[in-house]
Amino acid sequence: MSQRDEQPPRVVIRDKRRIDPTSGAARVPGEQQPISARPAQGHPRDTAPEQGEQMSEQFSDTTADLADQPVGGVVTDDATRQLAERTEDLQRVTAEYANYRRRVERDRVLVTDQAAERFAGQLFPIVDDIERARDHGDLTGAFKVVADRVLGLLEGLGVTSFGAPGDAFDPSLHEAVLHDTSPEVSVPTATTVLRPGFRRGDRVLRTAMVGVTDPESPAPVAAEPLTAEPLTAEPVTDGADAPADEQPGAGPAVG
Repeated sequence: MSQRDEQPPRVVIRDKRRIDPTSGAARVPGEQQPISARPAQGHPRDTAPEQGEQMSEQFSDTTADLADQPVGGVVTDDATRQLAERTEDLQRVTAEYANYRRRVERDRVLVTDQAAERFAGQLFPIVDDIERARDHGDLTGAFKVVADRVLGLLEGLGVTSFGAPGDAFDPSLHEAVLHDTSPEVSVPTATTVLRPGFRRGDRVLRTAMVGVTDPESPAPVAAEPLTAEPLTAEPVTDGADAPADEQPGAGPAVG
């Protein structure tokens, strides 16, 4: 067997790109330059091109992709349009995601507030019993410890109580169950608190049940001044000044 037959076959890859990757200049159509020509086993070989050799499918696809790219770095109208479309899509998706996050956060806060208000509403009767026990002096010992923990739960939820004797009556905060009058007040006043109210922030969870004292003599309404009209005296005539034929008791004249 000859030495030529023992040599491995050569693999030649031709560069058909239309733009020179080194200089960036456009190549003449039809000009082909070999990229590499080396044996399959890696021994150095002559790199002279051979006629009839075909490029692989991979480099054929690469050449087709490069043919669509703008020559010399000039951006075509088609590339500009595609860039504008992708930018608009990205902005729309970003806005939708931001709206989704705000909506989820709003719903989460709403659900948390509703759960806290429902739980606080179940503790209100217990708080009423604690306040009655405090008024009677029975809030001592272990019962006082439990009462403080219950009140601490309401405080942790942000629930505060309102309604104290002497507060001005507000229909949105107070529920009037008793009425009386007194000269010591000038406006309707909650003088007796039968049940405290509770609110969480600006939201009223329960109105306060109070007795209202109204002013004994409300301020009179200012009356409009009346316009005095001048009086005219009419002359009064008696029978002496009347003519003889018009005086009372006078009969017809006799000729």
